[in-house]
Amino acid sequence: MFNNKTVLVTGGTGSFGKNFVKKLLDNFKCKKIIVFSRDELKQFELREALSNHKRAKTLRFFLGDIRDKSRINTALTNVDYVCHCAALKQIEAAEYNSQECVKTNILGTQNVIEASIDNNVKKVITLSTDKAVDPINLYGATKLAADKLTISSNLISVHKDTIFSVVRYGNVINSRGSVIPFFKSLIKKKSNFIPLTHPEMTRFFISLEQSVDFVIKSFFRMKGGEVFIPKLPSIRIIDIIKALNPKIKIKNIGIRPGEKIHEVLCAANSSHLILNFRDHLVLQPSIKLNKNFKINGLKEKGQSVEKNFVYSSDKNKIFLSIPEIKKII
Repeated sequence: MFNNKTVLVTGGTGSFGKNFVKKLLDNFKCKKIIVFSRDELKQFELREALSNHKRAKTLRFFLGDIRDKSRINTALTNVDYVCHCAALKQIEAAEYNSQECVKTNILGTQNVIEASIDNNVKKVITLSTDKAVDPINLYGATKLAADKLTISSNLISVHKDTIFSVVRYGNVINSRGSVIPFFKSLIKKKSNFIPLTHPEMTRFFISLEQSVDFVIKSFFRMKGGEVFIPKLPSIRIIDIIKALNPKIKIKNIGIRPGEKIHEVLCAANSSHLILNFRDHLVLQPSIKLNKNFKINGLKEKGQSVEKNFVYSSDKNKIFLSIPEIKKII
C-alpha cells in the first residue's frame, strides 16, 4: 500500500509519530514521508537520528501547526495517506487551558480533514484515546469530537476518493509524559514516596511498537467510517509501582482534575455497533455509510457482540502480573 506513495504524519515528532515514521522507512519504499510538526528542535533531532537510514532521502520535514489550515493544506499537496497524531494530550493541562485544547484537537482536526478532502488524499486515520469514551475531562471530550468529525467526514467526501477512520487505544507504555517515565524519574531522584491518585486505578496498556503495527494494519483494513480498537491487557497502576520498586512508600494523593479510576474502550451504549474480530474490535459508525464492516480490507470477518457489551480496563479478562510488568518496563 505505502510503496511509491507519499505519507504525511501530523505530530510526527511525538512518541508515536517517530516510531511510525521509522516503521515506514524500515518496511516500505515510500515515495515521500512528510513529518509535519511545529517544534523545529524535535524535527532537527529526528532528522539527525534517521540521517543514516538507507531510505532517509525520502524524508521531508515540514514546520507548521494544524491550527493553520493554509499551512496544512500546502503540506498535503500530492499526499496519498495521512496519519493524524497531532494533539494536546495532557489531561490536567487541558483542564486549565481549555481553549488551547479545543483549538488544536477539534479545530486542528477539522483543518486536517478539510485539507485532505481538498487534496484528494486516499486514506486518513486519526489517532484517538480511551478517554474519548464517556469523557469526563476536556481532553476526552475534544478527542470524542475529533473522532466524530473524522467519521462523519466520510459523508462529506462521498463524491471524492478520501476515506476516514479512527484508531482508539489505551495508554502507551513508556511514552513521553506517561506514568512509567514519571515514576522512574522519581525513583532515580530517590524520592521518599511515589504518588498514587487512587489505589484501585487501572488502565489499558499498549507498547509503542504494538500501536504502530496496529495503525499500519488499520490502513489496510479500513473501508472508511470504522473506529479500530485493539484487544489489550490491563494494568493496575499500583502494580507498576511495585514492579519498579516493591519497597518504596506509596502515597495516595487523590484523583486529579478530569481523571478516571478506570478507562473504557467500548461503552455499553454502543454495543449494538461493536464487531468482534480475532485481535481487535470495530465500532461501526452510527451514521449510514452503506458499507459491510463485518468483512474488512484484509478479508477478516467479525461478528456482533452481545447486548450491553463493555470493554473496560477493570473488567478486562487479561491483567498483567507484576513479573510481566517488570519484563515490559
